[in-house]
This record gives sequence, C-alpha cells and structure tokens, in this order.
Amino acid sequence: MVAVRFLRTPVFPEALIRFIIIPVGGGKDSAVTLDILKKEMKVLPLGLNTRKAMSAVITTAGFSEENLLLVNRTLDPLLLELNKKGFLNGHTPFSALLGFISLAAAALTGTRYIALSNESSANEPTIPGTSINHQYSKSLAFEKDFRNYVTTYITPDIEYFSFLRPLSELQIARLFSGMKAYHKVFRSCNAGSKTGRWCGECAKCLFTFIILSPFTGIKAAKAVFGRNLLDDPALAGIMDQLTGAAEEKPFDCIGTVNEVNLALCEIIRREGDRELPLLLRMYRDSKQFGASCSLSFGDSLEHYMPNCLPLRFESILKKALYG
Repeated sequence: MVAVRFLRTPVFPEALIRFIIIPVGGGKDSAVTLDILKKEMKVLPLGLNTRKAMSAVITTAGFSEENLLLVNRTLDPLLLELNKKGFLNGHTPFSALLGFISLAAAALTGTRYIALSNESSANEPTIPGTSINHQYSKSLAFEKDFRNYVTTYITPDIEYFSFLRPLSELQIARLFSGMKAYHKVFRSCNAGSKTGRWCGECAKCLFTFIILSPFTGIKAAKAVFGRNLLDDPALAGIMDQLTGAAEEKPFDCIGTVNEVNLALCEIIRREGDRELPLLLRMYRDSKQFGASCSLSFGDSLEHYMPNCLPLRFESILKKALYG
C-alpha cells in the first residue's frame, strides 16, 4: 500500500489556472521539458518526495516554493517489516504511479495538461528478441493505454502525454548541452539523486557521461561527474552492456544500444589524435565500433518519432529543435 499526501498546493487566481503540470525528478530529461515549456506558458512543477537534485533543478529553472506542487509518498510500514524478513517487493511501476498522482494534482488545480519527459528510446526492449521492457510505464504503449483509460473512465478534460516522446536520448542530450545552468545540479543517477551526487558506478551514470560527451566534450562531462568515467576499468562490463557486446542491456532508464554506439563513435571522431581514455580504446577495437563508425551521427539527430503531443506542444518542441 502507498499513501500519498499533497504537501503544498499553490493557490492561483481563477483566471490563471490555465497552466501545465510538469513532474520533475532531477534528471536531464525533465529539466529539458521544464526549461522549454516555462518560456511558452504557465508551468507548475510537480515533485514526488523531496530530493536534492529535484529541488535544485526546479530552483535553477526560476521557481520558488510558492510556485510548485510537492507530493509526499510513504510506504506501508508492514511492507518494510516484510522486507526485513526477506520478502521481495517485486517491481514498482513508478511512472504509472506518477501518472495517477499527476492526474489527481491536475484535478485539484484545474489543470488540463500533464507533460511527462519520456523519450522514444524508452520503447526499446531491454532483452533483445522480446518485447520485455524494463519499465513498460515509460513506453509509448503505456502512454496510449493510460490516455485511453483516463478519457474513458475518469475525464476527457485532462491530457497526459510525454513532451519528449518524439525525440531520442541523443536529441535530448543535444538540447540539454546548451542548458548549462542545469549542468551542475542535475542528477540522472538512481543512487545519487536523493543526496545530490553521482555514484559513478552504475549504468545510468556511464550512459549519461557517454550521451553528453559528443556535445559537451569529455572535459566538460568530466567536470559534471568529477572524474572521467570513460577511464574507469571497473565500468568495462557496463560498457559492454550499453554497446550490445553483452547479451542484455542493463535494466535501467538508458538510451538504445544504437544511440550509445553512435555517441561513442562521435566522441572518438571528435577526439582526433588525442590519447583516448581506456574504455574508448577498448571500444575502438570492438566489432560494435566497426559496425557503427560508418553511420551518420548527423542523421541520427533528425528523427521525429510517433507521439501523443497536442498540436500546440508539438509546435513548441519543433521550435526548440529547429529554431
């Protein structure tokens, strides 16, 4: 059982209750959604359980405590007692839970739109040859199912969609690379987001380092993480999982195998004659590099995938992408 309590609900004049709710977790994706949409309309950031990175991103975007919605989620104490006895939790469909919480928040505040920040890359199966995805509730399939459920059984007056769904992780990283104010405060790391640090040991940390480096350069990415993750031999196994050299991808929120390979090839190309970090030297000798180095990195930044964006939001996203 999960208890949800709204800690703070902003009070706006009736005439101003025409804004959009944006759930913010503290990672780069929700920061991109927040930064783009705040320039175009009234935005209400939503935070689920206070985290240092989440608070820092919201503050960096220019929102005060009076202009955000905080929700507290607590677990039934019995569940924690069962954990101590060795019982397993199973998987929590966190994004589905967030969808229903956001829906309640929209109803309380008179908001029509809820903009998530799930990208097209989240649709790739985690286990090759199957339809098994590490988190179905981040996929386009769930988004369509949830929208249909809300319209049919709850209300047609609230629209739930992912603002970044048309984009790949590479395209989002390109947008985020220009939002330098967030680079010191965002955390796309499950272990470190609560405390505002990068663990530097997980798949999300290494993936984020890789996906940003073609646009920021290795030196700038190193400044974000505090060290060069591409020079860490302990991450070689995770590197193989990310590039497809291993049989399965990590069960985590990361981009596609193809995106990782394209990013690594582009990093190597941009480094030119400079001495490469250890993991890049190892990757350069792999069959993944041989298969990907001839592909066009530029073409990979032109994709625009199926989505559920209302026309107004699609125009805003294309403006951010293409000017």
